[in-house]
This record gives sequence, structure tokens and C-alpha cells, in this order.
Amino acid sequence: MMGTLATVLARKGIDTPKQRYWANVEGDIENVDNVLRITRIRVKYHLKVPRDKANEARQSLATYLTFCPAAQSVMGCIEIQDEAVIEELAG
Repeated sequence: MMGTLATVLARKGIDTPKQRYWANVEGDIENVDNVLRITRIRVKYHLKVPRDKANEARQSLATYLTFCPAAQSVMGCIEIQDEAVIEELAG
């Protein structure tokens, strides 16, 4: 998912070096009919972008999952929750 988002951001001219782009990820494993299953994944992205690219970053976050092979493979089986903290950098 991070790679897909980075690709979408790059297409909009937004660089994603590790000091400006990272994620915290958590998941839930539950007993479903006596089988342990991953039922939920929560991703919180942290992104530092130039102020003039903040709206493009938000647009990317709103659409990247539709292009993500990993997310598309598990949607319907595993709930994916994502959010982002976008820090706007001056100049």
C-alpha cells in the first residue's frame, strides 16, 4: 500500500523520502468460526509535503487504494482503514 501511494504521489511531483513519508500500521486478528483471521488493518500515514502540494497529496490519498494490488486483493475479506497526517512545509 505504501508503495502504491508513493507512486501516485510521485506522479504529482511529491517526493517520499523516508524522513518525509512513513506509516504506522496495526491489525486485528479475531476468531471467526474457530479460525483466526486478520479482520482489520489500520494504516496511519505521515507525510510532509510542500504547502503548494498539500491538496494534491490529499487527492492521492483519496484514490490510491483503487490502484493498489495488495489492497484490492484483500478488500471484502479484510477491512482497510487509512488516514493521513499531512504536514505542510513552507516554501
